[in-house]
Amino acid sequence: MKYCSKCMLPETHETIEFDEQGKCNICRQHEFKKSKIDWEQKRENFEKLLEQYRGRYSYDCIVPFSGGKDSAYTLWKLVKTFKLKCLAICFDHGFMRPKVMQNRTRIFRTLGVDSIIFTPNWHVVRKLMLESLLRKGDFCWQCHAGIFSYPMQMAIKLNVPLVIWGEPQAEYNAYYTYEDTLNESEEVDENRFNRFVNLGITAEDMIGMLKDPTIDPRDLEPFAYPKLRDLKIIKCRSVCLGSYIPWDVKKQVEIIKKELGWEEDCNIGIPPQYGYEKVECQMQGIRDYLRFIKRGYGRTAHLTTLDIRNDRLTREEAEELVRKYDGKKPYSLPFFLELLGLTEEEFNKIAISHLIPPHKWKPKNTETGPKLQDQEKWDKTNTLEREYTEKKLKEANIS
Repeated sequence: MKYCSKCMLPETHETIEFDEQGKCNICRQHEFKKSKIDWEQKRENFEKLLEQYRGRYSYDCIVPFSGGKDSAYTLWKLVKTFKLKCLAICFDHGFMRPKVMQNRTRIFRTLGVDSIIFTPNWHVVRKLMLESLLRKGDFCWQCHAGIFSYPMQMAIKLNVPLVIWGEPQAEYNAYYTYEDTLNESEEVDENRFNRFVNLGITAEDMIGMLKDPTIDPRDLEPFAYPKLRDLKIIKCRSVCLGSYIPWDVKKQVEIIKKELGWEEDCNIGIPPQYGYEKVECQMQGIRDYLRFIKRGYGRTAHLTTLDIRNDRLTREEAEELVRKYDGKKPYSLPFFLELLGLTEEEFNKIAISHLIPPHKWKPKNTETGPKLQDQEKWDKTNTLEREYTEKKLKEANIS
């Protein structure tokens, strides 16, 4: 496979392109971020945006909140620096790890913010995960769709027209670029939602794909993006804080540790020096493993890439970490397979069916990684019958 001449991203990474020097377009974006953007002017623009909403509604803004590093920093920055009255909205996908819930409680109490935590129907979530895995090789559709839809729904219901997210996507891919931020065009809107967030599947699509008479169409409402006319009525704006201030994860992690008592909780397949990354989800290691099977790189390649771009790590150091941590089978894979009623052989067949050439993967050479210290605390409630899974596997020609 071809890799960027600077970072650790291969040609199978979404939206990647290489220039004549072999450097990827996302590395070029970061160069643009450092050298071409007037961040003082961007901050002034943000202040002007805030003044259009400050004190005019029951809350100045909604902050979608997971309890991870980015949403924790965003909420802290908006409350402490910009003096906003924020409403934190958490879409709990059902796999929150114990420490992130402790972080969440501590942060809300420290900052003194109101919050809403919503958890969708577990029976429906399990079926959505299986459907999404079969169709897209990504079992997180319900998470992607819910996290981005539900806060927007609440903005309409509560008449709070400003929604502020964390980092822009220009940090990681080229669906949007830092050049776009010059015109403040990376709105977290329906175009962005349909471009890549929802994997190309709407809630209405999903109802038809499930073909399940036990699921009420209302069960899919939390995953449906609001109607444009309803967002226009409240004159909604949905923006990324990182479009207005330079995003630097490592510096921000130190701030939230000091100011909020935020604690790390290293996840599967991640080096300990990146213990701040993806602390929220029990299933993150499975998702990263799927990406490795499909695209040939994992979470460590993603993380070291960011450090290479910020001159904190050499490529040689990054390569060593990637060899050590990426691609291992998660110890929690049996836990995940039981939830969806799958065998490991079926899981591998599904993953390989979504593999992106020229990457190749052979399961025989896969080493199992270590067990997470909190895995025994994970809820093991099982509601998905094997009969349902077998039916879906047959429909997808996986057997």
